[in-house]
Amino acid sequence: MKGISFLNPEFLWLLSAVPVLVAWHIWQRRQQTATLKISSLKGFASSGSFLAKLKPILFVFRILAITLVIVAIARPRKVDISSRTKTTKGVDIVLAIDVSGSMLARDLKPNRLDALKKVATEFVKERPNDRIGVVLYASEAYTKMPVTSDKDAVTEALRDVKFDQRLQDGTGIGMGLSTAVNRLKDSKAKSKIVILLTDGVNNAGFIEPETASDIAKEYGIKVYTIGLGTNGMAESPYAYGPNGSLLYRMAQVEIDETLMKSIASKTGGKYFRATSNSKLKSIYESINKLETTEIQELKFYDYDEKYRPLAMAACALLLVEITLRKTVYRSFI
Repeated sequence: MKGISFLNPEFLWLLSAVPVLVAWHIWQRRQQTATLKISSLKGFASSGSFLAKLKPILFVFRILAITLVIVAIARPRKVDISSRTKTTKGVDIVLAIDVSGSMLARDLKPNRLDALKKVATEFVKERPNDRIGVVLYASEAYTKMPVTSDKDAVTEALRDVKFDQRLQDGTGIGMGLSTAVNRLKDSKAKSKIVILLTDGVNNAGFIEPETASDIAKEYGIKVYTIGLGTNGMAESPYAYGPNGSLLYRMAQVEIDETLMKSIASKTGGKYFRATSNSKLKSIYESINKLETTEIQELKFYDYDEKYRPLAMAACALLLVEITLRKTVYRSFI
């Protein structure tokens, strides 16, 4: 009966009458049986036949038929539910990530870049119905992953993000934002979002951040900006040691918050400051709640009715019972 439901389960209460019918039959049979008291049975030969012993099976057939009829009118059926989701208002998102050398600072654990990768990966997994792309920038910028609905590809791209001096060191906020805008300008999505993260001030690139934010506004692209880094000093890399490992020293954390707030305000977004791992996670959770996708879920129900075999079996049992009663057992009292 796994996966079976009943359209009219209230009829199953009639099954409680079955034991009553059985008890009534037994009592009625005893009342109708005549008794004769004699001193001895030696003069009577044993004449119990096999057919006579099987006669009670007629009542069994009738009880089974009644039981099957009750279950049948309760309408047992198996329901196969399939659902489809339809995105009615999709969101296209580009994560613009600063990968300059300062992103290896250890004020977030294990460092800023690794902390960001972990939080951004969780953010991507929580946006199953949106398209997401990744842009990396330092003094220049490039597209790590075009806007796509393949979340596995996006998470793999984030996992591969690292400081490898592919880009000349520096912080080109305008370059990163303009590259992200270029990824979204032709998007047909209802909402277009850039999440721009940096831990420094704009000091490189040939596109000014103000210009890039003007272009974003023109294309209806909302920019959420995140300043990453603690307040005050942070253990930051400054050179490579003789063995090729990074050397660290305490350095002042500088973030152009005025610029980041201006970009967010101009495009209808919001500025956040992440000073710890937990704060960074809560920021992405906040953005996730601010930018929701409207999903329409369609459910399809396929009913496989199971009452027909029960009804047919009940009819067959009644037919057998009536046939036997009118033929083989017709002469039995």
